[in-house]
Amino acid sequence: MNFTIITHVEHIYNDGKYYGYAPYVREMNIWLKYVDKVIVVGPISNRKITAIDIPYEHSNVEFVEVPSFSINSLSNGLRTFFLLPLLIWKVFGAMKRADHVHLRCPGNMGLIGAIVQIFFPKKRKTAKYAGNWDPTSAQPFTYRLQKKILSNTFWTKNMNVLVYGKWEGASKNVKSFFTATYREEDKKKEIVNKSLSSVIDFLFVGTLSEGKRPLYVLHLVSKLKEVGCQVRLRFYGEGAMKENLQEEIEKRNLQDSVTLMGNRTKEEVEQAYKESHFLVLPSKSEGWPKVVAEAMFWGCVPLVTSVSCVPYMVGNGSRGMLLTLSEKEDVKRIMEIIDSETVFKSMMDNGVDWSRKYTLDYFEDEIKQLL
Repeated sequence: MNFTIITHVEHIYNDGKYYGYAPYVREMNIWLKYVDKVIVVGPISNRKITAIDIPYEHSNVEFVEVPSFSINSLSNGLRTFFLLPLLIWKVFGAMKRADHVHLRCPGNMGLIGAIVQIFFPKKRKTAKYAGNWDPTSAQPFTYRLQKKILSNTFWTKNMNVLVYGKWEGASKNVKSFFTATYREEDKKKEIVNKSLSSVIDFLFVGTLSEGKRPLYVLHLVSKLKEVGCQVRLRFYGEGAMKENLQEEIEKRNLQDSVTLMGNRTKEEVEQAYKESHFLVLPSKSEGWPKVVAEAMFWGCVPLVTSVSCVPYMVGNGSRGMLLTLSEKEDVKRIMEIIDSETVFKSMMDNGVDWSRKYTLDYFEDEIKQLL
C-alpha cells in the first residue's frame, strides 16, 4: 500500500531520516506499520533537531517538499497566491500515486489537501482533524472551510474524518476518535502517592504561546503562594512567550518556585507527571489535548478550560477542574481541592481509571480497521 500524508508539520532531514514534531510522528509511526511505502508532502526546515523531534520509522519514505506558506498578512497572502499552482500540483501528484490518502488538519496544507482530494473520489482516505470540531466555536475562516469540505459527503467521498468529541448533527463520515501515548504494559508502573501536606507541584506542558495562556498559569500559582500555599511550578515547552514569562518570574520574585524547563524528552515529562499534583492548561482552543490524558494516566489532576471535548475528558469536574479564568475564583476552588485529601484522591483515581482505557494498543487496533 502506498500511503500519502499531507501535512503542515515542518520536517528536518538528518542522516538519511526525516524528523518531525514527536507527538505527531509517534502517532504516524503506528499508521506506517501497516503500509509498504510512505509519501510525505510537507515543508522542510533548516533548524537543528531538538528533544521533541523524532524520525519516521519506515524503510521506504519518499518526501515531497513544499514551501512553507501562510495567509496571515497581505504580503504572505500574495506570496501564497503565487505558490498555489506549485502546491496544488505537488499534492495532486502525490495523491495520484496513493492507495490511501491521509490529511492532517487543520492547517494550511490540510486545506490544500481537502480541496485536492475532491478530485479523487474513489481513493480511500482519512483526515485527522486535531483541532476543535465544535461547530459553535469561533474559529478562523480557513479552519471552518476545511470542516465544511471534509464533512460534506457530496464533495468528500470514501473518507473517514476523525475528530475529537461527539457532536450533534455530524455527517456520517465524521467519526469520534482519540489519541494515546502509553501502552497497556505502562499500567503496571506504580502511581506515586502524592501528599498534600508539603509542597504542591504544578505543571504546564505545551507551547509557550498566547493561545495556551502560560502567563495565567504563572499568575494563578503566584496567587496561591500569596495565600500561604507552598508551591512549585515547572513549565515544559518553548515558545514566543518565554521571555515574557522570565520577566514576570523575576518581577514577582518567583525564581525559587518557578522553573522554565524548555523542551524535554518524553521520559522526562513522564517523570514530571508522576511527581506533580496538578497540570494547568488554560488553553483558548484545543482538540484532544494529549497532555491532559497523559497527566491523568500518572495521577496528575488537570486544571483546564472548557473548550472542545476537554469537559468530557475531565468528566465535567469529576476527574479535574474546569477553570473560570477568574484568578480569585480559580484560586478559591483549587484551595478547596488542596484542603481536602478526599476530593483530590477521588479526582486523581477517577482520572487514572478513565485515561488508562485509551492506550496505544487500543489506538493501534482502531488504526488497523481504518486502513
